Amino acid sequence: MIKDLSYSNGSVLSCEIFPPKKEAGFPKVFEVIDRIAALNPAFISVTYGAGGSNSGKQLEIVDYIQNAKKIEALAHITSVGYDKNALEAGLKNFEDKGIYNVLALRGDRPKDMTDEQYDSREFEHATDMVKYMRSTGRTNDKLCIAGACYPEKHSEAPDKLTDIFHLKEKQNAGTDFFISQLFFENTLFYRFLDLAEKNGIEIPIHAGIMPITDSNQLGRTVTLSGTSVPKKLADICARYGDDPEDMKKAGIEYAVNQAVDLMTYGVSGIHVYAMNKPELCEAIFEAVR
Repeated sequence: MIKDLSYSNGSVLSCEIFPPKKEAGFPKVFEVIDRIAALNPAFISVTYGAGGSNSGKQLEIVDYIQNAKKIEALAHITSVGYDKNALEAGLKNFEDKGIYNVLALRGDRPKDMTDEQYDSREFEHATDMVKYMRSTGRTNDKLCIAGACYPEKHSEAPDKLTDIFHLKEKQNAGTDFFISQLFFENTLFYRFLDLAEKNGIEIPIHAGIMPITDSNQLGRTVTLSGTSVPKKLADICARYGDDPEDMKKAGIEYAVNQAVDLMTYGVSGIHVYAMNKPELCEAIFEAVR
């Protein structure tokens, strides 16, 4: 399980991929996995669509990662996508495939979910789901649970200390390690690590980074995540935004510099939001190693 990884030899390298929305794009995912697997990542996480829109594909993908490629697979689960019965069934499906790593998230509200359904969901927060999984006898030797954290605080938290308080609740509920939301300024992440440590966060925190290879991608990313954009990255987008090839090169270089600095600092792990682009992992993993 991922929680058993050793951090003694430097930062743990991992990445995230997602099942495509369209069936035609599904076979290519396995080609992506094959290229990433050749890099020997510590684990690969696989997203879960809002409301379970691609849950069947997710199971097939994590099965391939875990059993065909012999790499630890981390399956996303969302509290808006599961009630208790669905969660039990989902975990059983994972267990049948030998998969015991999950990333517990609240998740985005599905577009077709009514206010009544949203307000009456059984797990209001990811922490509630973690508590439930641990209460059913899934102890640390039977399930590894990851959680999300936010270097610039969750968008709904009134301040950073309140956000850290909720993070500690998630830790105390039985979370084994955290993966951060993406960020573009390492100094902000280091300040977050310091604040977390001072307030009792003791489990590993993996740094999540996303290479910006398209200037339009930056706008979408900021809108969805609320992540701040440093002037240096904004200038790169302004300078190369009309040249796709140069923009891709500059975006990868920016992320590589981020990763190398994080490695030098001694972070627990570096988690690449790869957007199903194996060349991003190849560039970052090679530079860090």
